[in-house]
Amino acid sequence: MRCPKCSCEDDKVIDSRTSREGATIRRRRECLGCGYRYTTYEEIEREGLLVVKRDGRREEFSREKLLTGVKKACQKRPISPKTIEELGDRIVQEICDKYDREVPGGDIGERVMRELRQLDQVAYVRFASVYRRFQEATDFVQEVQNLEAKL
Repeated sequence: MRCPKCSCEDDKVIDSRTSREGATIRRRRECLGCGYRYTTYEEIEREGLLVVKRDGRREEFSREKLLTGVKKACQKRPISPKTIEELGDRIVQEICDKYDREVPGGDIGERVMRELRQLDQVAYVRFASVYRRFQEATDFVQEVQNLEAKL
């Protein structure tokens, strides 16, 4: 690891712990050059999982991209970062359990919407509006009516 403060490559690990239910390892490090302490995370690399987009393109699956969309939907809502991380972990685990090489983008979006529907209705409608490409206000009204009907 390269120190974020001085770019020295010599460090020592002070503490290691598992986090996210064993999916990652959190390490506290100390730079031997400047003494700066910092945290790194080590996680399993999931090779080869591609997302098949609506237009047929394929791109590498990114947990970070998934979480970015969820965080935008949850902005200014009473949802903790930990809850969002746990939601992301559940979705990633489900996808990795079900698919080996390719996952339809629609499946990811539907899983996110299912989780958000249970977590926060406003975040759900926000995400659905982008995912389903709402064009008019009536699209929002219809989605809220569908949401209320399912409750």
